[in-house]
Amino acid sequence: RAGVDRGWVWSFIATLFAIHIGRMAPDGSLLGFLAPAVAVAGDMFVATLITLLVINPLYLAWRWPTRWIERPLWRWYIGQDDSRPGWFLTLAAWWLRHRLRFAVRMRAARYSIRAALGQALQHGLPLAAVIAATVPVWGMSWYFDTENWAAGIYNSWAETRTDDWREAMVRAVRNRNPQAGGDTADFSVSPPGLAGDVPFSFIVIGDTGEGDASQHVLRDQLLTVAARDDVRFVVVSSDVVYPTGAMRDYENKFWLPFKGVTKPVYAIPGNHDWYDALEGFNATFLTPEAARAAISARVDADLNISTTTADRIDQLIGSAARLRMEYGVPTGFQRAPFFDVQTDDFALIAVDTGIVKRVDPEQEHWLGAALARARGKMIVAVLGHPFYAGGYDQRPGFEDFARLYDRLKASGVAMVMAGDTHDLEHYTEPPDASGHALQHLVNGGGGAYLSFGASLAWPPEPALGAWAYYPSSAAVVDKIEAQTPWWKRPAWWWTRSFDAWPFSAEWLSAIFDYNTAPFFQSFVEVRVAREGLVVRPYGVHGRLRWRDLDRSAAGPPAAMADDFVEWTAARPPVGVAAAPRVPRGAAAVR
Repeated sequence: RAGVDRGWVWSFIATLFAIHIGRMAPDGSLLGFLAPAVAVAGDMFVATLITLLVINPLYLAWRWPTRWIERPLWRWYIGQDDSRPGWFLTLAAWWLRHRLRFAVRMRAARYSIRAALGQALQHGLPLAAVIAATVPVWGMSWYFDTENWAAGIYNSWAETRTDDWREAMVRAVRNRNPQAGGDTADFSVSPPGLAGDVPFSFIVIGDTGEGDASQHVLRDQLLTVAARDDVRFVVVSSDVVYPTGAMRDYENKFWLPFKGVTKPVYAIPGNHDWYDALEGFNATFLTPEAARAAISARVDADLNISTTTADRIDQLIGSAARLRMEYGVPTGFQRAPFFDVQTDDFALIAVDTGIVKRVDPEQEHWLGAALARARGKMIVAVLGHPFYAGGYDQRPGFEDFARLYDRLKASGVAMVMAGDTHDLEHYTEPPDASGHALQHLVNGGGGAYLSFGASLAWPPEPALGAWAYYPSSAAVVDKIEAQTPWWKRPAWWWTRSFDAWPFSAEWLSAIFDYNTAPFFQSFVEVRVAREGLVVRPYGVHGRLRWRDLDRSAAGPPAAMADDFVEWTAARPPVGVAAAPRVPRGAAAVR
């Protein structure tokens, strides 16, 4: 049987690889072909777990109490004449052979890792194939869909290279434009309609690109707000496309959901966008010249160990240009994965914090100059990662990230917005000696599966006393209670009773990620006027009201529960200076 068993195992592996190839549609890059292989490895791992943790224990639990039947049945069967088998003899022969074969395999598995793995794959792969085929309808699309497991591999690979890649990209772009003299203003963007002191608005939406109902359900509100005359541009704050930022996913997960947005769209990448070395992002959001220089510089930084050739770079840029024309969404204005918008009295500074919340020396040099240009203005910073999320301070353990916070606060930034955490949260720090109260906004509810950690496990003593979050705990619990089937109830009970220990409610909440109504996705509109900022959050049914949020006592009184949510920020006090410009080559945040 050994050869036959191996044949079946390899047949399942080959079939699963073909399925993943068809669903993931490799684009010819190394990343594209590696992803299905990682998915198959994940299927094999799932098969092993199923066998060792489910099939074998259940079989042994059944085998022990039925041994008293097996032994006398063997004695009876050995004494029978096989020349004229009846139905009972045939059934007994099948059952005994099955039991004996399984016993032999279990004994071999005790003494041989190879035999144990072979047995695990033989018994577990059929069930793993069923899971691979049906997992999208289970509401567990991230933890049990092995096609997304490749993202974890790419995260480990890319996080060690992100700063070096970005630094090489920025240098290459600057060298392509020597007439700018190395001026960091070369990375500014200039949306139309910002001249003078006329009030204007812009949209910030984060963590958008899953391309499913959770993203499309927000589309009508996004288009309605973006179509207003006073809205000048849109900013995507982290994770434009899931799961690996690949160009092949941009049509369904960016261009199609944004079709109808006619204002300029800018973006900073999230960790998922970096998994393909930022190729899809660069081709979509950078000018063609800057995209070509940046992607080529990344390849050079990796010593040309890449399947990205000059022809592939042309294909990436050409695909972005074609899709831009077909869908009519204005992109391709940036020269780096970071940028700033400067008016006479306002500055938007968008910082790429990569995968591990760091800024390379080139971006640090630009940031110092951008903050210097913003001196005395109302400043909003958009980051890839939040300083506060889920009720906790996210800086401990990230010294570079903490230094970035210190610099932004010392520069008089009024509000810091960030994606990465998939919900809407707002915090206000206590005023400092000058009266400046820095506000923080988690703005990652633009389309990805929701982070229920804040709603299900808000800490009894959050890091800041003034806070609010959406969706509310009651709304999340009601949805999970209404839609959780019986076989998920133990996980839900574990989450409610023990906060999913030894994991977390946030980690386990993806099990309850149902892609059905009610949806709690969100984005914000930021209105800029001479007197300050007004931030208005929107949900799938329009502007959010205070009754939709859970909030601290520092929020509005209960009588205002039906009022629309607005967070305001006045201009910082005079005398809060911007940080000095950092000379090239000086110590930088790393």
